Amino acid sequence: MNNPMIKNGLLLALFALLCTGLVAVVNQQTFDEIKLQQQKELMGILHQLIPDDLHDNELTAQCTLLQNKEALGTDDALPAYIATAAGKPVAIALEAIAPDGYNGNIKLIVGINTQGEVLGVRTLSHQETPGLGDKIELRKSDWVTKFVGKVLTSEDDKQWQVQKDGGDFDQFTGATITPRAYVKAVKRAVWYFTQHQAEIFSQPLNCEAKHD
Repeated sequence: MNNPMIKNGLLLALFALLCTGLVAVVNQQTFDEIKLQQQKELMGILHQLIPDDLHDNELTAQCTLLQNKEALGTDDALPAYIATAAGKPVAIALEAIAPDGYNGNIKLIVGINTQGEVLGVRTLSHQETPGLGDKIELRKSDWVTKFVGKVLTSEDDKQWQVQKDGGDFDQFTGATITPRAYVKAVKRAVWYFTQHQAEIFSQPLNCEAKHD
């Protein structure tokens, strides 16, 4: 009497096992595809921030992890990509977090040469309000290009603020919190790099080990 029940139970278990395996395979394939796409996007951003004529190395291959909550806005270790020419460092692209965005963390990346001049800034991720705070995206506005060529003369350089606070950077109409947080994050990252260049460049290239 129990044989049909056992048979049905086994069939259901087999079906569930097959479905679980199929989902796992699809998830793995999707994960690999997403990771590959993210890598391509990162490569594109790095080449925008640090022009090819400044370096002769592959930027993603020369990556070190930096950890400094005060400077980078997070407890987590974040990657920094070192550009070299003839074996000597010439620039860096380091990731940082603006923890005080209007809707939370703003992840960004800053390109800086060894003279402390900003080569470029890009937004990697954010949750800012569409139509207001999302002007930190290059595809929405050229606001981030205003950092290019900037140099931080001191830790309290007053020019590194939004205009509402007496600085050089435009604020967004109705969304001052976002650009204020963004400028602060870039400023902290630039100051950190200018004060710790030798230490940063002497660190091990350990990004891949971290990701594994």
